Amino acid sequence: MSLTFHWFLPTQGDGRGVIGGGHGADVVSAASRRTREPSVEYLAQIARAAENLGFEGVLTPTGAWCEDAWLTTAMLVAHTRRLKFLVAFRPGLITPTLAAQMAGTYQRLSGGRLLLNVVTGGESAEQRAHGDFLDKEARYRRTDEFLRVVDALWEGGTVDFAGEHVTVEGATLHRPPHPRPPVYFGGSSPIALEVAAARVDTYLTWGEPPAAVADKIERVRSAAAAHGRNPGYGIRLHVISRDTEEEAWDQARRLLDGISPETIAEVQRNLRRSESEGQRRMLDLHGGDPADLEIHPNLWAGVGLVRGGAGTALVGGHTQVADLIERYHRVGIDEFVLSGYPHLEEAYWFGEGVLPILAERGLWRHPDGPAAPSYPAVPFAAAGAPS
Repeated sequence: MSLTFHWFLPTQGDGRGVIGGGHGADVVSAASRRTREPSVEYLAQIARAAENLGFEGVLTPTGAWCEDAWLTTAMLVAHTRRLKFLVAFRPGLITPTLAAQMAGTYQRLSGGRLLLNVVTGGESAEQRAHGDFLDKEARYRRTDEFLRVVDALWEGGTVDFAGEHVTVEGATLHRPPHPRPPVYFGGSSPIALEVAAARVDTYLTWGEPPAAVADKIERVRSAAAAHGRNPGYGIRLHVISRDTEEEAWDQARRLLDGISPETIAEVQRNLRRSESEGQRRMLDLHGGDPADLEIHPNLWAGVGLVRGGAGTALVGGHTQVADLIERYHRVGIDEFVLSGYPHLEEAYWFGEGVLPILAERGLWRHPDGPAAPSYPAVPFAAAGAPS
């Protein structure tokens, strides 16, 4: 099976240092490191680079700290040829009928290039700002009902549904989406894993060490089997890949240059207040200690010191990064959602350094097929690789 790689659109802005936000992280201090605004022109540069390099799609986040994902990606469709857009959205802030209709419109007007990332919402304070006053458990129950209605609408016909949080009567779509957009979903709490097992196409986890990821996949797989389902599995990571391992670790350290211990401590205090089980697991990987951040060979937790959400990065020479990707694949991961600072340059480092190695191993092929651009062998690609 060929692995699938997605890149990330930094709709909160971009720069040469870690730019945070989300899950209680201080958006104001994080934005101070932003040197590139999330304009259509700059995001289109990243999207076109990702497409040419062979990424299948690009994830666009959701939250008060970034631009709206639906609107931003709709503006970028015309700037790309085949690239898909993994649009993150919150089911509690939109009705299932409208969401199902929007997905249909997006599919028709983009030529089938929509992927959906359902974000239940891990922070009650942020949800309340949008008028949503359910607690975390209730939000997940609502997500389950929401996805049941959307699924029924996409099947066609008229839908009547009366749940605990979602009620529709006589709901129908004039034109269901074709193809049906795949649904991605993440979450680490028990109820999140159950929703994933019952409702989604691809379960996404943040970048924990391979053994922890394997355990989480097994729990979802076991729960999904009870529903007669077999979803796919993906992982969300940052990446710093260079011609040599030394260069990669130097870059990792540079990402944190200029961030004071006081700032790190403040961000960590804010993130500790998060209701997200996934965020707690990210914080537990490093414990807020900047001196002990390589939590698994070539897996670095430094991003999570100052950024909410996904906080780990693959770091190493191109072959080492490819080896760790293969390790994740062996425990069940087939899709990788990657990012790096700045996103334009790091897309090229990974796309020209790591993807050719995975192609040589028979683990990846360019979505454009034989007509895809070919790249010369990267000097020192194997440098620092384990013997």
